[in-house]
Amino acid sequence: MVNRWIYSVLLVLCWPLVIFYLLLRSRKDPAYRQRFAERFALTLPAASAKDGIVLHTVSVGEFNAAKPLIKQLLVHYPQLTLTITCTTPTASAAIVKLVAEQRELGRKLQHCYLPFDYPVLMRRWLSFMQPQLLLILETELWPNLIANCKALAIPTLIVNARLSARSAKGYRRFSALTQPMLKNISQILTLDKHSARRFSALGAPNVQVAGNLKFELDVPKSSTQLAMSLKPLLQGRMVWVAGSTHAGEDEVLIQAYQQLKTQFPQLMLVLVPRHPERFDAVAELLQQQQLKFVRRSVNGLPDANTEVWLGDSMGELLSWYQLADFVFIGGSLINRGGHNPLEAMAFGKAVLSGPSVFNFQQVFQLLQQQQAYFQVADVETLVGTVTQLIQQPELAIQTGEKGLKLYQQQQGAVARIMAQVNNLLPMAEIKKINNDKALAWFDPHFYPNFEMAYFQSEFWQKQSLVTGQSKGRNTVWFIRHQDGQQAVLRHYYRGGVVGKFNKDKFWPEPAAQSRAMAEFSLLWQMRVWGLPVPRPCAALYQKHSFGFGFYMYSADILIERIQGATDLAHLLQQRPFTSTEWQQLGALIASFHQHQVYHSDLNCHNILLDDQGQFWLIDFDKCAIRTAADFPDQSWKQQNLQRLLRSLNKEKQQLPVFHWQNDQFSALELGYQQAGLTHTIQSTN
Repeated sequence: MVNRWIYSVLLVLCWPLVIFYLLLRSRKDPAYRQRFAERFALTLPAASAKDGIVLHTVSVGEFNAAKPLIKQLLVHYPQLTLTITCTTPTASAAIVKLVAEQRELGRKLQHCYLPFDYPVLMRRWLSFMQPQLLLILETELWPNLIANCKALAIPTLIVNARLSARSAKGYRRFSALTQPMLKNISQILTLDKHSARRFSALGAPNVQVAGNLKFELDVPKSSTQLAMSLKPLLQGRMVWVAGSTHAGEDEVLIQAYQQLKTQFPQLMLVLVPRHPERFDAVAELLQQQQLKFVRRSVNGLPDANTEVWLGDSMGELLSWYQLADFVFIGGSLINRGGHNPLEAMAFGKAVLSGPSVFNFQQVFQLLQQQQAYFQVADVETLVGTVTQLIQQPELAIQTGEKGLKLYQQQQGAVARIMAQVNNLLPMAEIKKINNDKALAWFDPHFYPNFEMAYFQSEFWQKQSLVTGQSKGRNTVWFIRHQDGQQAVLRHYYRGGVVGKFNKDKFWPEPAAQSRAMAEFSLLWQMRVWGLPVPRPCAALYQKHSFGFGFYMYSADILIERIQGATDLAHLLQQRPFTSTEWQQLGALIASFHQHQVYHSDLNCHNILLDDQGQFWLIDFDKCAIRTAADFPDQSWKQQNLQRLLRSLNKEKQQLPVFHWQNDQFSALELGYQQAGLTHTIQSTN
């Protein structure tokens, strides 16, 4: 916490430099000085973006990689708005285009810049959005973003995560800041086992390998149509595409082309710089070298005399790759780590690359194992390799086919990511009613015509639909719906000394973490896991204002009533349990503990047995999922069992008839241990 505070203070002190950087970048790209209000959370997204999914894609490369995932999110969660954020104008332009296309199809899609990582800005933005899930592409990890998601109970999923050995050293150097951040992330899905191992070594608790999204390229129809329209212009030409090039590489490529063009006049170089601010500089370089070139940005089209086609346009690299006979991957002749070779592989193109490929190390290792790419280091090796590919066109075709086969073998990341999204979005179908004073969640399948009045016992009493009540510490109402369904209405009360003065008002906190909402979401998650708990039907967060902006809240919950069920405290007054039943109960408790579910009040009143012989757990107020990262000491599980033992002994002392003997607990422990052993065996298979 202290280290994040220092980080935040440094950010605040550096804000003039942030403004200066944006203005400096805007000299070449005016979009950098636009939409400042979004970057500083002064302007918030449309209200329709609330309670949906946020996908952060940083720049255009991550956005392009995310397209197959975006498509699946829109298909699987049509009821939720998907908001795509980024930090660069080029990515924003591409996202805006996609948003317009999807809105024409009736899809719920929004876009905005993600605010800078100042704590107040992030808190304001996330509190407004309240997304059900935040997905982050690759490794754009911001401490205040992650910390505020944790505080607001927003699950975070990092996908396509990669961590090089060099980056891991940097994380380790600032471990006091990065380790708490990594522990706050719900799930990290990495590209490969090497990244997974590095994340785990840094303290990230939930890391899995899901594969690379970029192996599932989503080729827009417009890209293919453009390639087809340009192809007739290239008849009889050998096309060498150099994609995503940087300063220091263009010079080498041009020098190599100068040597090749005399021997191979049919060869044309398509040069595509990585950054738009370099387009003019590369054009000037071509002019200085007295090469005959045309610029795509002014709709320049090649003729028989064109030597270089400058791809100074945005979003057309996939079209260039489709037209290529072989492709050079930029960022690899300088110490940049290389760019994505997968797009060229997807089109079956032979790949050339320099030695600096640490950004895509796993992919190039696989290519190397299959002899499916050519490594070049300078002008001489470039000239030699391109000469070989021109003279042996079958070699280029065979190498491209190997790369395509490898690409196809590595697919499946989208399906694995969507499986984790489903785990983190169990309540995607839950609907909300929100106004200035109250927020309610409800299950539309249980309550197709939900009303706020359902949280008032008087509403049910007037209709003679109250079937009973339980008067323990506080009153719980049993109600029957007109369709025959039964539910339990429970109001939340304070306990202890405070409860004598303040019966049912709680200090303000995010709605998702409030008493009713927390219990509702926990019950829903447990039912997704198949655990025997009652179905949550609706939850209420009700504000009570005291003036000057101060308020407290009260809470209510509606839960489906388990039919034909009796709690242990009453059952044991009627008959003893068999050893099998005690073992069955022990196995039940073990199943909850295997999912890390902590029941704060595991007593014999909160365990039910129905007339079908099924045990159930109820009353999950102030309960939680205790992850191994937050609770490395798992002693709480044994403490849960001891809490149940104390409650059984207490009832035995207070009741004249209670069929319980202390030695029967060994049967329960046996069932608990056997269930845990079975789970361990299954996990290792």
